[in-house]
Amino acid sequence: MSNIKNLFRKNVREIEPYSSARDEFSDVSNDMIFLDANENPYQNDLNRYPDPKHNLLRSKIASIKNVSKENILFGNGSDEILDLIFRAFCEPREDNIIILPPTYGMYSVLAKLNDVEVRKVDLNEHFQLRTTEILNIQNRNSKLLFICSPNNPTANSIHKDSIIEVLEKFNGIVVIDEAYIDFSEEESWLSQLEKYPNLIVTQTFSKAFGKAGIRLGMCFASKEIITVLDTIKPPYNVNQLTQINGLETLGNIKVINSQVKEILKQRDVLIKALNNINYVKTVYKSEANFILIKVDNANERYKQLLEKGIVVRNRTKEILCENCLRISIGTKVENEILISKMIELQ
Repeated sequence: MSNIKNLFRKNVREIEPYSSARDEFSDVSNDMIFLDANENPYQNDLNRYPDPKHNLLRSKIASIKNVSKENILFGNGSDEILDLIFRAFCEPREDNIIILPPTYGMYSVLAKLNDVEVRKVDLNEHFQLRTTEILNIQNRNSKLLFICSPNNPTANSIHKDSIIEVLEKFNGIVVIDEAYIDFSEEESWLSQLEKYPNLIVTQTFSKAFGKAGIRLGMCFASKEIITVLDTIKPPYNVNQLTQINGLETLGNIKVINSQVKEILKQRDVLIKALNNINYVKTVYKSEANFILIKVDNANERYKQLLEKGIVVRNRTKEILCENCLRISIGTKVENEILISKMIELQ
């Protein structure tokens, strides 16, 4: 693995970070008078700029995830973090990334937005990596490899030995998207950050934490990578309301764990029920908060469910997902309604 510094874009390595008022002065006490940031002086709880370094959030997550504060960055959703990674490493019209369809669609969208070539290596029939093909398709301009594990839309985790192989042999940065890790029995790759300097792990408040509406994503990487991403992010990318709500969420970990436990229970119930519906041909193993199923005709079944007031995701146009529907795990009542409506369609 080459020096990480050499993978950053030249202009990013040389950039002078914007210094906000709150960056220049952080020794805050309640009796101080702040006349440095051109804010409205009348207190309403939101008249001051938010902490650009997200210090309270970082401390709390560091404790929960057993990761150093210097290895953490927050973003306006995981999509902003992914975009920052593109901006840090990929030179437009020169560099390329590798994605592994079927997978999360934003990787391709962000590549096009940043004018970066996308190289694709489809997963195999078991939705696992084809490591030889991945390593063969890379060249000196291959900067990022995106692995979603557990994968969206297939819901399975990627085998550890395959990920280790690409971490050790890929020339660029390996980004592991762990949006659904809390629903998996697999260990997070956060424990491997020190071993692999070319590893970035992203997680989110949108799934297990139940806070999709506050738009809060997490990035974990080496201090060197985090420092650069922090340099190029907007100074106040995570607003005050989101930071407050994020801290409140982290203060209720027992509630979160209880909800995850119930989602996993309902997942098992739903899988069992789906296997007894005659037009459901395959129920794929799930390590996420959703299930991928193959049906006789995905387009028809999607429309039928929609007519009955149930919205699922039709994934039939995705590679390896012909006639597949993706179904999120709902509440006990929602799942019971889903199953009853699906039985009516037999």
